[in-house]
Amino acid sequence: RGWSALGWHELWEYRELLGFLIWREVKSRYRQMALGPAWIILIPLVNMLVFTLVSGAVGIPSEGVPRPVFIYAALLPWQLFAESTRKSATSLVSNLPVITKVYFPRLIVPVAAACVGVVDFLVALALLVVLMIAYGIAPTAAAAALPMYVLLALAASLAVGLWLAAVAVKFRDVGYGVGYLLQVWLFASPVFYPARVVGEPWDRLYWLNPMAHVIEGFRWALFGKGRAPDASLAACAALVLLLLVC
Repeated sequence: RGWSALGWHELWEYRELLGFLIWREVKSRYRQMALGPAWIILIPLVNMLVFTLVSGAVGIPSEGVPRPVFIYAALLPWQLFAESTRKSATSLVSNLPVITKVYFPRLIVPVAAACVGVVDFLVALALLVVLMIAYGIAPTAAAAALPMYVLLALAASLAVGLWLAAVAVKFRDVGYGVGYLLQVWLFASPVFYPARVVGEPWDRLYWLNPMAHVIEGFRWALFGKGRAPDASLAACAALVLLLLVC
């Protein structure tokens, strides 16, 4: 219960296993697929096109940023969070044959599953660079804060994924429910709209969503739009940390 029983020294001793599990997942994910790793860029690209058409048709503002770039900059951290959450939530069930035969710190399995999303994030980041160059957009000096938001997205995905992974061991329908949870969470996050359109009385509740901070932080760091780090970000990060260690 809690981190005290995990044994940090064991996690360090099994670091090679962690690296192996990450590499195994990366190699096997797109095996026997016609497009292979191209799906990493294709999925956010298609989502960007759909959200761009829909949000443009209904007149959702993009804060003076070209709409495709505005949306794709949000889809990057969202895809990292969603994929890491989904993989870590089902990681224990999918690795039961190994877990029941060999001893190793069980935390390694969901952590490895969550870290695989970082590889997809870095590959898809290249398309954002291309889009920004094509539209003549230079990142602001605040872009140095991007790793902080990436860590927050990973911590949030692991916090949710660990809870769901434990529940999924007894209730296998969690694997189906996590997809619907992420779908609802997508619309509750400012992926295709600016967060400022959310007003009272939902504003305070809205900013308890860590992905709202991450997505708006990405836009602030890259374009000077969105929400800069403030006290609500610290409170949300503390909430994520509490959920992670409990």
